[in-house]
Amino acid sequence: MIKLVNVEKTYYSKAGDIHALKTTNIEINQGEIFGIIGLSGAGKSTLVRCINMLEKPTAGQVYVDGQELTSMSDAQLRKARQNIGMIFQHFNLLTSRTVAQNIAFPLEIQGKSKAEIDKRVKEMLELVQLEDRGDYYPSQLSGGQKQRVGIARALASNPKVLLCDEATSALDPQTTQSILQLLKDINEKLHLTIVMITHQMEVVKTVCDRVAVIENGIIIEEGNMVDIFSNPQHPTTKEFTKTVTGDIPDAIKRKKLSPTYTEGSSLLAQLTFIGDSADEPVVSGLIKRFDVEVSILFGNISELKNTPYGTLIVEIEGDHAAIDKALQYLKERDLKLEVLGYESANA
Repeated sequence: MIKLVNVEKTYYSKAGDIHALKTTNIEINQGEIFGIIGLSGAGKSTLVRCINMLEKPTAGQVYVDGQELTSMSDAQLRKARQNIGMIFQHFNLLTSRTVAQNIAFPLEIQGKSKAEIDKRVKEMLELVQLEDRGDYYPSQLSGGQKQRVGIARALASNPKVLLCDEATSALDPQTTQSILQLLKDINEKLHLTIVMITHQMEVVKTVCDRVAVIENGIIIEEGNMVDIFSNPQHPTTKEFTKTVTGDIPDAIKRKKLSPTYTEGSSLLAQLTFIGDSADEPVVSGLIKRFDVEVSILFGNISELKNTPYGTLIVEIEGDHAAIDKALQYLKERDLKLEVLGYESANA
C-alpha cells in the first residue's frame, strides 16, 4: 500500500543543512495500523509529510496504492492526495465553520453536489459519534470532539490511507483512549490503512500492528509490535518500551548480583510473557516440581493491541542443583527468560 524507497529529505539554509531523513525504506501493508515513533526532532513528522508529498523528498521514491507520487505533476498529485487523509495534533479546524461545514470542506473543493455532500457529512457524523454536533462551532467542542471532527473531515473523501501526525498528543489520557478506540474501529470497519506518528509508546502498544523507531532521521528498528516489545534491540527502543512495560525497580538494580552461583545464593530472573503464555502458572509450576522457594519481586501486565503481555522478576531460592533444574524448566516454557544474576546469602 505504502512504500518508501531510499527517501531522503534535506533542508538547506545558510545556517547549515539539516538532514531530516537519511535513506529511509519502509513498506506498509494494506489495512494495517503502522506506528512510527521517535523523540522530538527525530524526523517522524517529516517522514509522514513525505508520504503525502506535503514535503517533497530530496531523493528517493514514494509509492501509495501502486502510484509513484514523486514523479507526478502538481495536478496529478492533487488528485492522488484525495486518497490520503490526514489529521493533526492541533486539529486545524476552520473556526468560522460549523462541524458539518468543516467535514464538507474537502468535498466542496472536489466539486461534489450539495446532495452528495449532505449525505456524506451525515455518514461521517455517525461514524465519529457526533450526530448531534453538526451545527456546533469548534469553540463549542472539547478537544476529543475536535479531533473526531478532524477524523471525519479526513475520511469525508473516502481515502485509502489515513495519516495521523501526533493526533493524540494534545489530549488527556482518557480522551486519548477513546480516540484510539475510534481509530481501531474505523480500521476494522473500513479496512483503512493508518499511519500513526507519535512519541508515545502507549499509543503504539494500544493500536499498532507494526512499528518503526526513528532516530536522527534513520529507521533504527522495525518489526511486528509484539516482537519489538518483547525483544527490543536498539537502546532507544528499549527506553521506549520501558515506558509501558516498566523498568527494573531501583531496589533491584542496587542489588549486588554475581553471574555465578555461590553456596547459599539465590537467583534473580526476569520472565516475559506474551499471548497464551501469560495464562501459564509458571511460578506455581516451579514450586510444585522443584525443591525451591519463589518470591515475586516485581510484576507488570498489559496488552499489546489485543495480545496479553506481562513481566515478572522472581527470586528463586534453593540448592544449586534445584535452581539449575528450575532454570531449565523456565527455558523450556513459551516465555522470554533473562537471568539477572545471583544474590549471595550475605548480601
